[in-house]
Amino acid sequence: MSRLDLFINRMVSQRACLNHAVAMIADLPGPVFELGLGNGRTYHHMVEVMPDRDIYVFERAVASHPDSKPPDEMLMLGDVYETLPAALARFGPTATLVHADLGGHNRAKNDAFARAISPLVEPLLAKGGVMVASDRMYFEGLREVALPADAVPGRCFIYQR
Repeated sequence: MSRLDLFINRMVSQRACLNHAVAMIADLPGPVFELGLGNGRTYHHMVEVMPDRDIYVFERAVASHPDSKPPDEMLMLGDVYETLPAALARFGPTATLVHADLGGHNRAKNDAFARAISPLVEPLLAKGGVMVASDRMYFEGLREVALPADAVPGRCFIYQR
């Protein structure tokens, strides 16, 4: 499969899974966390489909498209190994949706990162909360959820508390 096809599958799956997750959490109160801003496309989509939600972005340094920059008060700047525990101290287990597009080209590196942050993400989720990730995550207390029909298997994963 070409790299272009892999990218398209990832983007189509990411949108399908995010939209599915938004429907899953529609009746749950609480913030949404975007792990990594990148260019800001996913954040921009989440703002469009969840205009009334507080969406916090975790990023080392902002380098997004200007139209996709979150307000400063919604940015959690720094290393996720520090900002995720700080978010737990600040918010407790209240996140209704956590999204992470690990998105690197090195699958082994992505997997190692997923293993490292899974125990930091899991305690942030509220009861019924959902995690959407571009890579398989490693949770003890979350269950993997079936993908929506328009997602490509293996290109996105959904977990729920």
